[in-house]
Amino acid sequence: MRALRLRNGAAARRLGERTQRTARIAEAEAPGRMGAFVSWRVEEGPTGLTGIIVCDHPATRYVLDGTRPHVIRPRRRQALRFEVGGRTVFAAYVRHPGTRPNPFLTRALRLGR
Repeated sequence: MRALRLRNGAAARRLGERTQRTARIAEAEAPGRMGAFVSWRVEEGPTGLTGIIVCDHPATRYVLDGTRPHVIRPRRRQALRFEVGGRTVFAAYVRHPGTRPNPFLTRALRLGR
């Protein structure tokens, strides 16, 4: 919000409102708790004011681009531990089927126009 003080004109306010609205849409479109990592700001750039929306979650790239099928192995222990149907299960590795891309930031940009 500090960047908005650089120019307190109507255009800067409208850009801030539009950027904030788009960020709120991105929060709603993001899967799981990833929306809590969405932030926004307005900065003065070389060509004028720019609205910036960022998602700082460590898995953002994997969600946006999707993943190919891959094997998950334990890093610090001898086995993976998880629950299936209320039972605790241990496994030396798991074959993950991969995920489809979820371009939630692009959707938010389209919906926020």
